[in-house]
Amino acid sequence: MTISGRTVVAGVAGSPVTHSLSPLIHNAWLAGAGIDGVYVAFSPAEDGFARFVDGLRGGAVRGLNVTIPFKETALVLADEVSARARAAQAANLLVFEPDGRVRADNTDGLGMLGALAAQAPGFQPQAGPIALLGAGGAARGAAAALIAAGAPEVRIVNRTLEKAQTVAADVGGSCAAFPLEAAAAAFEGVAAVINATPAGLAGRAAFEAPLEATPETAVVMDMVYQPLVTPLLAKAQALGRRTVDGLEMLVRQAAPSFEAFYGAAPPEGVDVRCLALTALERPRP
Repeated sequence: MTISGRTVVAGVAGSPVTHSLSPLIHNAWLAGAGIDGVYVAFSPAEDGFARFVDGLRGGAVRGLNVTIPFKETALVLADEVSARARAAQAANLLVFEPDGRVRADNTDGLGMLGALAAQAPGFQPQAGPIALLGAGGAARGAAAALIAAGAPEVRIVNRTLEKAQTVAADVGGSCAAFPLEAAAAAFEGVAAVINATPAGLAGRAAFEAPLEATPETAVVMDMVYQPLVTPLLAKAQALGRRTVDGLEMLVRQAAPSFEAFYGAAPPEGVDVRCLALTALERPRP
């Protein structure tokens, strides 16, 4: 990789962010496309994200992908908000304009729906209710996208019921809130269960989801991709449910972000999923 005076800089901001495969994915695409750019990871203090974003106004850094726990704050800091981000009330993409404006978008829903289509062929959001675990920024993006795609009901399941109720009210449509202890009831008759929490991420405890309550036809998806097969997906596979992994979502949400940062679609012929799988197989330092 050659850095020049014209190198376009973008990156991902989160806490934690050291596990992120986004730099590997974007830099592989940059190399394949021959674009003078670089993509790096940033880890601002959890109480300093607003200062961090303000310091990037003016476009020295072209843009950021935003991950846990900053997605909702990212939306508030933006000057212009896309319809997708407004519907989700969260942003995973910030673009910094030379005049100081910050534009926000949300590509999580695109990535989620793309991953479901790729790894669960024939799945249709309209097929039945969908249970969504979590009430953070990722859950907001997912709920908004599912409602827009025609899901008849999105059941938001969260440890804190009030947070689930807030997301349901903000997203609108046919959203309902359930406390975590009522997950079995929320899983009845669903077309899919989607985990939009960090539970199960390497180093974090997983929770026991009552997947036995789901129909045999249900699809189970986990947005976590380290490990690739999370405890939730392992349980789903043991029950014979079709599964969708978080790595597929990561790759698919990254593509529109890459285009927003570098002005070109990702090059064909660069198998970033294969590169990411190889990275996941390496021992963690």
